[in-house]
Amino acid sequence: MRKWNGQTARAMALLLTAAMTAFAAGCGNRDAGQASDIDGPDMEAAAGKITDFGLRLLRSGMEEAAASGNAALPPHASMPESVYDESPGGRNVLLSPLSVLSALAMTANGAKGDTQSQMEEAFGISVPELSACLSDYQRTLPAAEKYKLSMANAIWFTAEERFTVEEDFLKKNEELFESGIRRATFDSKACKEINDWVKDNTDGMIEEILDEIPADAVMYLVNALAFDAEWERIYRDNEVREGEFKTEDGNVINVEMMYSEESHYLEDTHATGFLKYYADRKYAYAALLPEEGMTVAEYVATLDGEKLRDILSHPTQLHVNAAIPKYESQYGTELRRILEEMGMQDAFDSAKADFSGIGRSLDGNIFISRVLHKTYIAVDEKGTKAGAATAVEMSAEGAMPQEDVRTVYLNRPFVYMILDCEHNLPLLLGVVEGIS
Repeated sequence: MRKWNGQTARAMALLLTAAMTAFAAGCGNRDAGQASDIDGPDMEAAAGKITDFGLRLLRSGMEEAAASGNAALPPHASMPESVYDESPGGRNVLLSPLSVLSALAMTANGAKGDTQSQMEEAFGISVPELSACLSDYQRTLPAAEKYKLSMANAIWFTAEERFTVEEDFLKKNEELFESGIRRATFDSKACKEINDWVKDNTDGMIEEILDEIPADAVMYLVNALAFDAEWERIYRDNEVREGEFKTEDGNVINVEMMYSEESHYLEDTHATGFLKYYADRKYAYAALLPEEGMTVAEYVATLDGEKLRDILSHPTQLHVNAAIPKYESQYGTELRRILEEMGMQDAFDSAKADFSGIGRSLDGNIFISRVLHKTYIAVDEKGTKAGAATAVEMSAEGAMPQEDVRTVYLNRPFVYMILDCEHNLPLLLGVVEGIS
C-alpha cells in the first residue's frame, strides 16, 4: 500500500469546515418530479439524527454562552478557546450541525475501535451511513438565478517527511467528499493559500480561518459551503420600519422590523412561529417564539429532534402577520467539552484515541485536541446570508381565511433555523437573545 509522507508534529491535523448558507424555501411545496436522488428512508433517518445532534449542540452552546459572558472578538479574529458572540445585542448562538458533522465525518473515516463507536454514539448514526448521506447530499444541492448553494472540499498535508498518512484515508475522503488533495510546505504561503481558498469558496463571508500554521500541524481537511439567496418576496420599503426588541433581562432595543404576511403557521404547546420562503421554495427561514414567561433556553430544553421535525413537518395553512428583525451576528465556540459529554471521550484522549486509519506520527498517538466552530448570519429585506466554519484539530502525543389570523412578531428572544424543506433538515440552528 502506497503512503503519503509529511512533517513530524505534535498536532496531526486541523480539519476545517467553512460553511456559507442562506437559503430559499418552500417546505411541503415541492413538485413530485423534484425529489432528489437521496430522497428515501436513509436520508430521512439521517435528517432526524442530524436535527437531534443540532439541538444537543444548541442546548450546550447556550449553556456555555451564558456561563462565559460572551467575550467579544473582532469579526475576523482567529478561532477562540471559548464561546464568543460578536453581536453587541446579547447571547446569540448559531450552530451548523451540517458543518460540524461534515468535519467530524471526514475525521471519523480514519477512526477505529472504541474511538469510532463513541463518535457514532455522539452522532446518533454510523460513520458509513453519515458519510454516505452527506456525500449524496452535497452532490444534489440546487442552485438558480436568485439563490446559490455550493460546497467544496480540500485536503492539505505537509511536504515534510516524518508524518505518514494512509492513502486509503485520503482516497475515501476524495471519493465521498470530492476533496482536492494538495501537498505543501506548511509555511505562511500555505496559510494564505488555505485562507484564500476558504474565502473564495464562501463568497468572502469567512475571510480567514487560520491566523497561522503552527509548527506541529501536519494536515488540514477543509470543507466550504456558500449560499446566498433572496426571499421569495422581497420586503417593500413601507414594510420595514422601526420597532422594539425586548430582551429577557428587560432591556428594550430599537430595531428595524420587517413585516409581512405569511401562510405557513407553526405551533406547539409552548411556542408559535412560521415559515418564510426563499426563492423557488426549496429552503425556508423557520422561526419559533416561546410563549410569554418562558425563556428561550427553557423552550429549547423541551425539544428533541423528533419533536422539532414534527413541528416543521406539519405547518398549518393560516394567515400569519409576521415580523422579523433585521440582524447580523457572529458566534464561535470550542466544542470539545460538549462532544465529550455526548459520548466522544476517547477521541480526545491521547492515550486511548484510535485514529490509525488516518496515519501515524513518530511523535506519538493521534487524537483530537480541539473542535472549533464559528458562524455568521445576516437577515435583511432582500434575503439571508449565513456562514459556518468547523475546525477539528488533531494532535500527536503523547390565501387564507382572513377571519383566522395569527400574529407572530419576533420582538423578543426566539429560535430560528435555515431549513432544507425537502428533508426538514436544519442546516443552521440558532437563537436570538439580543440585536445590535
